[in-house]
Amino acid sequence: MHLIDMYIQEVTRRLPEKHRKDIALELQSTIEDMLPENFTEIDEKEVLAKLGSPVTLASGYLDRPMHLIGPNYFGIYVTLLKMILPIAATIALIVSISESILSYNSNEAVMNIVLAVIGKGIIEILGTLIQSFFWITLIFAILERTDISNEKLSIKTSLKDWTPDDLKSIPPILKEKKIAKSKIFGSLLEIGIFTAIYFNGVKLLGVYESVHGKLQLTIPSFNQEVLQSYWLIVVIAIAVEVTLVCYKFVVGQWTMKVATLNFVRHAISSIVVIVMFSNSILINPDFIAYLEGLMKSSFDMKDSFQIGIILLFVAFAVIDVIKGFRKASINR
Repeated sequence: MHLIDMYIQEVTRRLPEKHRKDIALELQSTIEDMLPENFTEIDEKEVLAKLGSPVTLASGYLDRPMHLIGPNYFGIYVTLLKMILPIAATIALIVSISESILSYNSNEAVMNIVLAVIGKGIIEILGTLIQSFFWITLIFAILERTDISNEKLSIKTSLKDWTPDDLKSIPPILKEKKIAKSKIFGSLLEIGIFTAIYFNGVKLLGVYESVHGKLQLTIPSFNQEVLQSYWLIVVIAIAVEVTLVCYKFVVGQWTMKVATLNFVRHAISSIVVIVMFSNSILINPDFIAYLEGLMKSSFDMKDSFQIGIILLFVAFAVIDVIKGFRKASINR
């Protein structure tokens, strides 16, 4: 993308949606008037340097006051809030769910457990958001009031002063390649739930029946000792998953490197699933007998069940890997 286009994008993305188009046209016209005929990249940099940091210029179009956090630090303050608050909320929810699952008592009704998890999760998220917001705001308020530099600072989005060369380090993000933050946090949530369920699967997964008016787990799906004997490779797979999710968050779009790492993590996860479900004593025989009786099946339900899980997992992995490489290869 051209330097001028990148500059305009950096300015307008900080403005209200309804004003972006008009201001982009105005800014484009202003820059063209400032440039000589047959301009070079050096001319572009000189003009953009005269206009100043995109954050500074964007703030000139905004009419909202910035009192508690002054203009010098407001940009980086908002950026950190957008980055930290969703992560803190997701971690709080994962911890809340994990604690509820790990402390699960099979004598309690499932619906009561679900309602308790939802209520506790909401309280934990709100508490974490309030605390995170308070401490981040307090730090920036102190920083704003203890800055004794006599020099008038430019508005900052990082700890370094802005130069036109910074535009070259900003990758243009196409809509088709963008990794939504909601998917990042969804992935973290899935990993947290999976981890909690894996280490407590015998208390959660299986056949539930009404006992004395309460819905209780009567036949666990897995042999818990066998299931947890794979804890080391499962933890390695989880660590790889978390690392990739964090890397996606930093990069923010599908690249060939992200797609390749996505392939690696699916390969590792698939190997772990294949190793685990190839064990003939992983599934509780009583659970298989229950399924055979329920479906009145005459074929080997255990092998079909385990092979089906492996094939299903690998199929989803292959689909996700292909989608990742297709998004990474988009270039227009």
